[in-house]
Amino acid sequence: MTQLLPDVRETGPIDPHALVDDRPDDGCFRVNRQTLIDEEIFAAERDHIFDTCWLYVGHESELPANGDYLAREVAGRPLIFWRDTTGQVQVYLNTCRHRGALLCRVPSGNAKGLSCFYHAWTYASTGELSALPDEAGYGENFDRDRFSLLRPPKIGSYRGFVFCCFDPDAVDLPTYLGEACDYLDLVADQSPEMEVVDGMHEYSMDANWKLFVENSLDGYHLLPLHRTYFDYLKEAEGSFLDPRKQTRAEDLGGGHAVITVEGPWARPVARWTPAMGEENRAWIEEQRQLLEQKFDPDRARRIAETDRNLLIFPNLVINDIMGIVVRTITPTSAGRTRIAQWSLAGRGEPADVRARRLDSYITFQGPGGLATPDDMEACESCQLGFRSAKEVPWSDISRGIAKERTGEPFVASDEIQQRAFWRHWRDLMSR
Repeated sequence: MTQLLPDVRETGPIDPHALVDDRPDDGCFRVNRQTLIDEEIFAAERDHIFDTCWLYVGHESELPANGDYLAREVAGRPLIFWRDTTGQVQVYLNTCRHRGALLCRVPSGNAKGLSCFYHAWTYASTGELSALPDEAGYGENFDRDRFSLLRPPKIGSYRGFVFCCFDPDAVDLPTYLGEACDYLDLVADQSPEMEVVDGMHEYSMDANWKLFVENSLDGYHLLPLHRTYFDYLKEAEGSFLDPRKQTRAEDLGGGHAVITVEGPWARPVARWTPAMGEENRAWIEEQRQLLEQKFDPDRARRIAETDRNLLIFPNLVINDIMGIVVRTITPTSAGRTRIAQWSLAGRGEPADVRARRLDSYITFQGPGGLATPDDMEACESCQLGFRSAKEVPWSDISRGIAKERTGEPFVASDEIQQRAFWRHWRDLMSR
């Protein structure tokens, strides 16, 4: 029997290496459940992970016109995601430089400038303090330039996906993304122009954020937890995918990971099935031909036929399956998590294709769909089970660990993707 480590909460300061028991030669990978319930650990995560990693803000297509803005929250900070009057996408800290009130207090809008409701300090979309009442009262040495809106220390965009980072010493965005760039390219290359569909879903669960990250990359739970959906799919599509086969999982480095599936169901980008409607068949097959003209055969196949769930560490998940869902997983405490998600699609696709895409998204991944409530129930059930963490302190994540020595390819149920996340979590928490 594997020797248990001491209770990590009774041996002095928390050591992340004691929380993640990683011994591939012994076939052991397990995580201490204190990582999922302890508020001190959650506070440390804010400092060591969310204050140092690149975090998703939004997609450039969400700001189609000059002056469009969105209020966002990232790493606990209120932000303004704003396309300025010159057409540049900006990210500002949503706080007035005068007394700190929120400058943008509505979810979205269009404006050349925003005025603080408290003392009417007004800022241009390019960030400058453009007006304030009784400026003369500040004296002749008052310098507006000292009071421009501030930005996160680093802002970057990759293929339309906009990120920010609160660590001024962090590596640049492409370096941070590393091998995950290839999978973002597979999403962005599905159409000459991608756009976020109007509207979003936002919901919460009473469970730790890392449970939902694990779940988003977990191929082991599909059949037992989502049996209702697969029965529905078999009836609707006339085919059935055993999720234990035709899958792969990869550790992309830096905590990023992906699972891929060669699925039989429709993909609006370029894989037609009867579920997409006979009237859309010619258009979808034409999209496949366009991909084959633009890319080599293998890349065209990967774009058109391969489903993927991609994690950008720590909390961005892109589900590119029957449609594309962009999802952020944001903790508010050790036992509470808020999820926001958007649908991404090719601009200009026929209305009926768009409708079927969104129907597939809502049916499976919507907050009231056939999968998401299952996933949330599973995460919340785990969180309830952690009340016995003192007596049952470890969660096992060792499935497929022997392949790390043999070099065999991983399948989605092998849990290499979760181990990739937890190893990077451990390393960042140890800094």
